Amino acid sequence: MKRLVSILDGNTFVVSDNRGDIDPSPTFPTGLFSYDTRFLSKWELRVNGERLNPLSVDDLQYFESQFFLVPGEPTHYVDAKLSIIRHRTICGSFMEVLTILNHEDQPVELTVQLDVESDFADLFEIKDVKGKLGTTTATVDENQLRLCYQRETYRRETVITSSAPAEYRPEGLLFNLRIDAHGQWETQILVETLVEGAGGRDIRINLQRHHGRSRDEMRRELDEWLARAPKLTSDCEPLEETYQRSLVDLAALRYTPLATGDRLPTAGLPWFMTLFGRDSIITCLQTLPFTPELTAPTLRYLAMAQGVHLDDFRDQEPGKILHETRYGESTAFEEQPHSPYYGSADSTALFLILLDEYERWSGDTALVAELEHQARAALNWIDRYGDLMGNGYVWFERRNLRNGLENQCWKDSWDSISYSSGRLPDFPRATCELQGYAYDAKMRGARLARLVWGDPLYADRLEREAAELKQRFNRDFWVEKGEYYALALDTEGGQVDALSSNMGHLLWSGIVDEDRAPKVAEHLVGPRLFSGWGVRTLAVGEGRYNPIGYHVGTVWPFDNSLIAWGLRRYGFREEAGRIAEAMIDAAKYFDGRLPEAFAGYDRSLTKYPVQYPTACNPQAWSTGTPMLLIRTLLGLEPHGEHLMVDPAMPEGMGRIEVLDIPGRWGLIDAFGRGRAEHRGAARRGTD
Repeated sequence: MKRLVSILDGNTFVVSDNRGDIDPSPTFPTGLFSYDTRFLSKWELRVNGERLNPLSVDDLQYFESQFFLVPGEPTHYVDAKLSIIRHRTICGSFMEVLTILNHEDQPVELTVQLDVESDFADLFEIKDVKGKLGTTTATVDENQLRLCYQRETYRRETVITSSAPAEYRPEGLLFNLRIDAHGQWETQILVETLVEGAGGRDIRINLQRHHGRSRDEMRRELDEWLARAPKLTSDCEPLEETYQRSLVDLAALRYTPLATGDRLPTAGLPWFMTLFGRDSIITCLQTLPFTPELTAPTLRYLAMAQGVHLDDFRDQEPGKILHETRYGESTAFEEQPHSPYYGSADSTALFLILLDEYERWSGDTALVAELEHQARAALNWIDRYGDLMGNGYVWFERRNLRNGLENQCWKDSWDSISYSSGRLPDFPRATCELQGYAYDAKMRGARLARLVWGDPLYADRLEREAAELKQRFNRDFWVEKGEYYALALDTEGGQVDALSSNMGHLLWSGIVDEDRAPKVAEHLVGPRLFSGWGVRTLAVGEGRYNPIGYHVGTVWPFDNSLIAWGLRRYGFREEAGRIAEAMIDAAKYFDGRLPEAFAGYDRSLTKYPVQYPTACNPQAWSTGTPMLLIRTLLGLEPHGEHLMVDPAMPEGMGRIEVLDIPGRWGLIDAFGRGRAEHRGAARRGTD
């Protein structure tokens, strides 16, 4: 398999091979994509009719790369008379600067051919190719090539222009060149993407003009983003590397929805380059101490799009927070329900958790007051629509029986929820972490009701309901024989008894009884769940365990960050440190960038973490993982106008220092050293 090279800016991205060429693929999203549409499916360069061969690829920035190429077949020694440089950027639009250098001492004449196609495939069609119902045309004039797809009012266009004279053809561009001895030729090729009609909305946007910035502006913006973030220094070089890489990847994954001017985190390249309720919320939770500017716009957008009525096709219910939103053709014509789609049972409680955590860090009571109606509606959803069985738990069962998600928890693949034997339960299902989130949401909602909304009676009610849920949960979900929490309850109230990573989220939520927490911690870092590189999604020995199964044995970095945070909450400092250390070790093998998931093979077997074959990379909540781990290791917790610091780090990690942590206290420095008994300190910075 050829190496794939990606650059991105928000939800606009290019995936090519290591020559810079885009070959049309029906199974993997190679091409130029923006707003869930492939605007270029073919982009192949030939010189004198020959494809080129790579010398090297420079990944300059997340939005910029450079390819060094020569013509002809590769040999052990290439005595090339020509070399070609393709320098490309995405800054709203796609720009490729093509440079050809003549290394001979005499002029050369050559033809340069750029073959271009666009299938205008919806991202959902890449894996499930269908015949297009609209019409594709190619229009040529002396100044541009315009590719257009039209289906009723839905229209997508790709407009290609060159700064150098070119012969524009329906199939691409042709340059007839004469390059002087030791001379060079250069052209700038600009690809603009235009959208008209998306998700049932009548809009027309030139995305380059709407979001475009120059390369210098992009570099300056990245520098400013990095300068605003807290500065990390550590004796552990891999931690510094993955922290810096995470900051850059977070910048890359920000995009601007068509309905707003704010920049929000997308979920991950290549399949999930859009807003996901669950993913975006968890990313904001992970990164609050480091990039807090992501949170308020995310909360506002999710509140704006909150469900207001029943809609079976979109799995929408009043008060429910969306799962994902899309802009492609299948969404516009309601072949897919993502305009937006509400098929997640956890995003609503997570919305409330983030709202409270944001206020704890920022002191922004104005936003809490602004979103009071939406927060109350979310709390109401937990009891009225989340409780499908009327027994006080949050359940899920899709309303959309045609193409809605079956499993509406974070492990949303078809086989992720099973009994220990491997048998799948019927629907509806109540997974354990959903109850933890609901408990936490009620406790946090009570705090906001007292602090901001001036409603102590409502706060009392929420706390009473949370206490009842905790008592009921610890009775019904606890598996006495194995001393762990069941993955879920089935429709009969029986335990779906697989041993899974989900119970680590229970520690984070606070729903676990104190006397049961030690056994939970023991399982999480025991040999069945802990691979040595992290906690597996499903334990070795379970019926569906597969170390390379998406949710049935792989290791997910984000999952591990929440587990470590939960362990720390219950006082299991050493266990939290083991997970953090394993994640940081794993990051070394991925050049500092933790992927969406990697295989659950035991560390003694592989000696290095094996990447899951189709993992998103970068992915937002994997990018946020090192930041939450740093918070966990340093024991960073806001208390009123103060930031408390209580470090607990593995022996070998040495010193960690984080400067200028932002919050309601202004800016504070925190540091700790790799001994569990060392308490560290916080120093007041500048406001």
